[in-house]
Amino acid sequence: MIDRYSREEMSSKWTYQAKYQAWLDVEKAVVKAWARLGKIPQDDADKIVKNANFDIKRIDEIEAVTRHDLIAFTTSVSETLGSESRWFHYGMTSSDTIDTAVALQMKDSLELIIKDVKMLMESIKKRAQEHKMTLMVGRSHGIHGEPITFGLVLAVWYDEMARHLENLEQTMVVISVGQVSGAMGNFAHAPLELEEYTCEELGLKSAPASNQVIQRDRYARLATTLALMASTIEKFAVQVRHWQRTEVYECEEYFAKGQKGSSAMPHKRNPILTENITGLARMVRAYAIPAMENVALWHERDISHSSTERFWLPDAFITSDFMLHRMNNVIANLTVYPENMMRNLNLTGGLVFSQRVLLELPIKGVSREDAYKIVQRNAMKVWEEIQQGKATTNENGESLYLNHLLADEELRSSLSEEQIRECFNYDYYTKNVDAIFNRVFN
Repeated sequence: MIDRYSREEMSSKWTYQAKYQAWLDVEKAVVKAWARLGKIPQDDADKIVKNANFDIKRIDEIEAVTRHDLIAFTTSVSETLGSESRWFHYGMTSSDTIDTAVALQMKDSLELIIKDVKMLMESIKKRAQEHKMTLMVGRSHGIHGEPITFGLVLAVWYDEMARHLENLEQTMVVISVGQVSGAMGNFAHAPLELEEYTCEELGLKSAPASNQVIQRDRYARLATTLALMASTIEKFAVQVRHWQRTEVYECEEYFAKGQKGSSAMPHKRNPILTENITGLARMVRAYAIPAMENVALWHERDISHSSTERFWLPDAFITSDFMLHRMNNVIANLTVYPENMMRNLNLTGGLVFSQRVLLELPIKGVSREDAYKIVQRNAMKVWEEIQQGKATTNENGESLYLNHLLADEELRSSLSEEQIRECFNYDYYTKNVDAIFNRVFN
């Protein structure tokens, strides 16, 4: 089905309302910390915490004059207070408010991403268990290799997403830091305890050291973690797109009743969801570049990072969130065609069993080089016959490759007919699936 996922939950974290509310939360936490230290009267602190508010329209009006968004914000808030407003933003610099507030926004947003990843992993696991023993051909260079199962493909996906989950959880620790260290990060106008109490109130950790900003390697870690995850999601999408190709047709995106694939060709069933994911992944990866370039600021601070972060932070989170939901929808509703998988597995007339035959010959005393020659020359005969349009099986349902091997006198001098036929047993290729699943899912 076409997903109707709403982005409101994630996008709401990055509205102007959310931004200024995060600023206000930080400012109130600092006021509480000052009162806890005995620097400002408790009564004044209580009034600020209770009454301080902002008006976005008023902030815009003030900023049109001041050309400074934080000052416009503090002015707007001060207009909602009385004489106690003198303690609002006391001993702080702009980045103390802004960077600590952004940490709150990133933390809340990353919690949603982690939730999304767990959702996707659960869907992958469910489909992996469903198709644990569904045989299909494994491909390298796009060419048929050996038999695998669709469940094994999904187990690899699950394992990869588990690494991203771990990376995201580690990144959560890296980005969940705040600062109230003052204009140059020297704590000249506020004790370290002010920062510690403030961050404790907000559920953050204090940055061990800061200058005038939270160091942007933390943000870059976030951007690159999201970019890596997006690359994996794209990998899944590209695979689905390949499976849906008419010549392959092993899986396809769910095609709903009434859905249309083309304005010109009514027969079309296109992989539109995964194509969309492929494009979005390019955008998320692109955000890693400005994030890394933001690490190098002039001395203790400049604002070259600020403009890019207004773009890439909300966009990277919202796009990643959307991609994860869309990929989850694709996996959960993916239409799988086991019969076509088996048809494709047999497409090369038994050539997928060549390595099994190859490995049996050295056991019988044949050199590796001679074994390879025997196995390959028969395989090349099959390729030639397939190119000529010859059926891949005979009237008894036996594969071309098996027929050629049974007729090879040099091979028969080392392997019996029974031993050669045993090399064409699919069970040989699925014998360790349970053990692999235990390693991945347990």
